[in-house]
Amino acid sequence: MGATRRDFLAAGLAAVGAGSLVDTATGAEGDGIECLDYGRSFICNTSTANAVRFWIESRTILYDDRAGTKTVIYQCGSCKSENTFAEKDLLKEDNYDFMPIYGGEDILVLRRHVDARDRYRELRKVTEMWGDPILRLHYGKSVVELKTFEEIRDVTVSDTPLAAQTELANEETGLRCLMEYPVKTMNISIDRRMWQVDTGPIAMPDLTRRFEPPVDSVRLAFAVFNAPHFCDFVIEQPTPVLREEQEVCRVYHYSDPVSLPAKNRVLAVR
Repeated sequence: MGATRRDFLAAGLAAVGAGSLVDTATGAEGDGIECLDYGRSFICNTSTANAVRFWIESRTILYDDRAGTKTVIYQCGSCKSENTFAEKDLLKEDNYDFMPIYGGEDILVLRRHVDARDRYRELRKVTEMWGDPILRLHYGKSVVELKTFEEIRDVTVSDTPLAAQTELANEETGLRCLMEYPVKTMNISIDRRMWQVDTGPIAMPDLTRRFEPPVDSVRLAFAVFNAPHFCDFVIEQPTPVLREEQEVCRVYHYSDPVSLPAKNRVLAVR
């Protein structure tokens, strides 16, 4: 896997800042912002053996300003390891969480067992998995940025979906990203007139160096923020399980929270 998440955060934290991706997003209605409708966006595959459909759980646009390129990454919802189309025993005995993450011609597959294993990350060409994918993307017809406590409070108590966009940049490497995701949990304090997003998983790229293929830069994370200028993340990584100060095993777990300068915005998606 190369450097650990702790290694690259320690090396690159000082270089990470907020760029301008959020400001360049375009759309047709509302505030002119483009955002996926996460209730209706899917990746449909075309293999005759299994034309599987995956729900898109988050989208990350990874920009390489020095190369002048971008990679759009779609993190799909997790499922369980299964014996697909079997007559019985449909779930594998040594079960694990299974998550595909698409990035251009490449796909990153995550398999999370009860303990940390070397096979957790697998890179393949997209067409080697389930044939050519078809992106069934739907966008919000009206996307409005919510800027005040009152606006966020009022939409939170309604049935209007919320989404968020978080932008990170690394000036030393010339890499930046825009992470977009549905807001699954929104905290509201009427007493303190405060709000706080807590949601995930999202596809968070390592911006401290270039990966080939670019989708290999991704780690899963949860994002938490209550202001437009910073975001806290807890990132999935091998984490020791201790008993009486002795390590008994390692598991893939969200651990070691970090806080990064960012540009955040909360969106009402209709």
